[in-house]
Amino acid sequence: MTISFGTTGAQATHTDTITPVLVGSAGQLAVLQVISGHPNDNIPSTPSGWIRAGSTSGGGGTFGASAGPRRLTWFVRVLTGGDGNPTTAIPSGSAGSLIAGRIVSLSRTAGTGWRWATSFGDDQTSNTTFSATGTTALTWKAGDFALIGYGVASNADSYTAEAIAVSGVSFGTVTERADAVVTAGNGTTTAMATATVSSGTATLAPTITATLASASIGIAGVLRLREASSDVNASAQSVFPPRNLVSATGLTGDDIVTATLYRQVGTTLTAVRAASGIDVTGQSALLRVDAEQPFGVSLNYAAVLTDMYGQQWTVYSGPITSMVTSDVISDAIRGVGAPVFIESWDDKKRTRDATTFNINGRIVVQGKKRGSAQATVTVSTDTDDDGDALQDVLDNATEGTILIRKQVTLSGVDNWLALLDDDEKRNWQTPYRSWDLNTVETQAWPDVLEAAGFTLADIANNFSTLQDIANAFPGTLLDIAQYDFGP
Repeated sequence: MTISFGTTGAQATHTDTITPVLVGSAGQLAVLQVISGHPNDNIPSTPSGWIRAGSTSGGGGTFGASAGPRRLTWFVRVLTGGDGNPTTAIPSGSAGSLIAGRIVSLSRTAGTGWRWATSFGDDQTSNTTFSATGTTALTWKAGDFALIGYGVASNADSYTAEAIAVSGVSFGTVTERADAVVTAGNGTTTAMATATVSSGTATLAPTITATLASASIGIAGVLRLREASSDVNASAQSVFPPRNLVSATGLTGDDIVTATLYRQVGTTLTAVRAASGIDVTGQSALLRVDAEQPFGVSLNYAAVLTDMYGQQWTVYSGPITSMVTSDVISDAIRGVGAPVFIESWDDKKRTRDATTFNINGRIVVQGKKRGSAQATVTVSTDTDDDGDALQDVLDNATEGTILIRKQVTLSGVDNWLALLDDDEKRNWQTPYRSWDLNTVETQAWPDVLEAAGFTLADIANNFSTLQDIANAFPGTLLDIAQYDFGP
């Protein structure tokens, strides 16, 4: 796993607007470092398609010619090919305003994407020994890449001996990538350097230093870059009714503290049961079971991950399609279900609690909001096993709620139904049975109820004794949750 430096672009300068030349190729990370100064200390605008990774001003004093604060801003973009030159700006027409920026490109050899975090500090003592300690503690480990940026007030300066230090962490050679004077407006001198963590771990703010050619004050910061380890994967269990195991992994490596798992059908995202805003601090993985997915359509899963710095990252799984040979009535919480055929669902009746008043021949209606749809749904089963399975679902439905789904998902059919009563009609010559289910459409089970990843029947069908289970799963309970109990 290695992050390597690519190309340095030319610096663009102006009093208010710049469009630096883009460097890099598809798959690389482009980083735009901007140093700016303005009487109102404005943050430069974010270029279209780019992300602002961080921005801070520093140096102290009053903004003026070779005096006062300067602002350092990092923008990032994963290049896709055919990307255009970005434009960023600060308000125009302000005395002494200035903006300067250049783009560099970086490559990675592994990981599922890019992760970044920033820490900034300033030096308010005017001398040639520049030193700034970041105000944000960052996690550090071998392989992390540090992009170091500087901006001082002097417009006639230069940098040597750029360095970064974190207690307990060793960095390789610090390489200067840029050092340029900006004479626009009140001026500045910018610099950029890079280094890679060779060993050590820590959660500390960095100290950034350099030697200046002439005394000045200013801002410095580090954009810490890392090859992402977090990912989301989905696998179908070979059981009935279908269940998908959804797992977000590699969380600790990316400092993830909160995770939400979503099922995505088309552009619609639906949170997976019991997977919304889960605190995963210190956990390497989050596993949930999706037993409510539609059938017969391709879908994928997404994980929205929030790291300890408050940044959000989204990763996606590959496609998965759950197939069945019948319609299904199930209880996702218990993980049980029955194959059925929906025979009739002719109407959906919605009632409204209302009272009428005859006032001098004029009928006035006062009523409440229309209620949920009520319907009698007729289903059938073809075998004794299927009929008994449906009996079990209806007998023990969690909170009296069942989930009905077509063999291929159909809007208006797939839904959660509160069961009022049922009427079973038997055929004494064959195992065929029909059922009239008196139902009311309702919401899904509360999100706090987690879907079962396996049932006691699954275990009974696969193991004879407790020792058999212990022998099959010598690790942790997570191994059982991730096991495919299908045939």
